[in-house]
Amino acid sequence: MQIGLVGLGKMGGNMRERLRNAGHTVVGYDTNPERADVDSLVELVDQLERPRAVWVMVPAGGATQHVIDQLAALLKPGDTVIDGGNSRWTDDERHAEDLGKRGINFVDAGVSGGVWGLKNGYALMVGGDKETVEDLEPIFDALKPDGPYGYVHAGRVGAGHFSKMVHNGIEYAMMQAYAEGWELLEKVDSVDNVREVFRSWQQGTVIRSWLLDLAVNALDDDHHLEKLRGYAEDSGEGRWTVEAAIDNAVPMPAITASLFARFASRQDDSPQMKMIAALRNQFGGHAVESAEK
Repeated sequence: MQIGLVGLGKMGGNMRERLRNAGHTVVGYDTNPERADVDSLVELVDQLERPRAVWVMVPAGGATQHVIDQLAALLKPGDTVIDGGNSRWTDDERHAEDLGKRGINFVDAGVSGGVWGLKNGYALMVGGDKETVEDLEPIFDALKPDGPYGYVHAGRVGAGHFSKMVHNGIEYAMMQAYAEGWELLEKVDSVDNVREVFRSWQQGTVIRSWLLDLAVNALDDDHHLEKLRGYAEDSGEGRWTVEAAIDNAVPMPAITASLFARFASRQDDSPQMKMIAALRNQFGGHAVESAEK
């Protein structure tokens, strides 16, 4: 299958490679010409056969809006735009309406996998009408992990990004729990090998997880996380999850508390945020701040 891919950064570049490894034809565009296969969106669209599918992997908000506005002017009725970034689900509804007036289909895809997705595959949560989603399933099948799981048609437009938002809210709470446990273990005199305590949890315990494995990786790199400043951003989905919980009267004490804990890192150097920062770097390649700052 042919597909255009806009945005070839940490995830988009690896997605292009995974798709090509599965035999698909990918035409990639990026503002960095060293990454791009073509020089412009016009050239990308011209190289695809109709009906075209173009996957957008750029930062949520203004950048995504800019690309979708350009594609709206270039694509034809029957073509499809897939937004695979971390857009808010309410933006999806607007994009679907605007593109629909031109006869262009829209699908939103929540994508999880970070910098490990090339090797392990990407978990995909997709929103859109049934026929359009089914037409794109060869692409989803190539991107998802091997085996029966890792891809779901979650519902109508917006459902994919809403599901990914909730996923990221849960991620906030899980990382916060590991970070709090790590800080307490580091604090007491009786435990003198916290890294190996974390490693011992990787087999046979009820709290084993990929995040725990990544925490051990981070501690192998920096035994006490002394190289990191205790600062961690919140990328938006955590806030949106809490706002959605309020709108729907759903109690979310753990996720809400984990979001507010991030704000502690805006003040003094927070030991818990060292672990949060280390975990975000491990699974997503997110930037960390040096303790030397």
